[in-house]
Amino acid sequence: MELNRKAVVFIPDGTEEGAALARTTHLAVSAHQDDIEFMAYAPIAECFGKQDRWFTGVVVTDGAGSPRSGLYADCSDEDMKAIRIVEQEKAAFVGGYSAQLLLAHPSSAVKSKEDGEGVVEELVSVFRAARPRYVYTHNLADKHETHVATALKVIKALRALSAEERPEKVYGCEVWRDLDWMCDEEKVFMDCGPHPNLMRSLSAVFDSQIIGGKRYDLAAEGRRLANATFSASHACDTYTALNYAMDLTPLMDEKTDIAAYITGYIERFRQAVEQTMRKFL
Repeated sequence: MELNRKAVVFIPDGTEEGAALARTTHLAVSAHQDDIEFMAYAPIAECFGKQDRWFTGVVVTDGAGSPRSGLYADCSDEDMKAIRIVEQEKAAFVGGYSAQLLLAHPSSAVKSKEDGEGVVEELVSVFRAARPRYVYTHNLADKHETHVATALKVIKALRALSAEERPEKVYGCEVWRDLDWMCDEEKVFMDCGPHPNLMRSLSAVFDSQIIGGKRYDLAAEGRRLANATFSASHACDTYTALNYAMDLTPLMDEKTDIAAYITGYIERFRQAVEQTMRKFL
């Protein structure tokens, strides 16, 4: 696996790097530190404590530019980069990850249409080393530009793989925009109920963001609880905590237009809203 010189590879249980990547079954690629824990808790919980399922996290950006206050108010961007690496490694240890990779690219490189800093190349290298069955990233209707750009880089990397190297499924998860608006039959339900103590512990690790002025921990848990109850209007709750995702698997096919695929979800939602209204007009 070839990564840039600033990249960090952390193996919580000390397994040799190649073996830790090779045992990966579920892999999440996020833009920022803490995105993984908020958008992909379901696969983390699914793999937790298992020997036949292993979760690996990949953070693409360096964590610069985050809001800060209190204890972190006087921290420079360089300070924050270092702090956020430590926090992400703590999460990987608490969550029992197989590996945690931090690629340390600036957001500008991720958002660039070109791949001058080799972000896509590195992701290709990661996918080939890990060969995960399932990949999780940001959904392409997210309102955070770096999240959308990261997901697009993931898709480009997956398209560069041969059919045999590609995962079985690719999911786009909710962070800065939830996916409650999607038509129910198109939502992928991600069960976040197992190990609620683990869920809260992982969220709480990111002290620099929480004390820095954003209660991501409460917001993420609130969304999961709300999704669990509001997922069905005429049935008792099936889940105690739930995240939604959209299926991005078809986007590994180079012939599929990415923008048209995502706006198709929006158009079908528009049609569903109109059809419901017209029943009573």
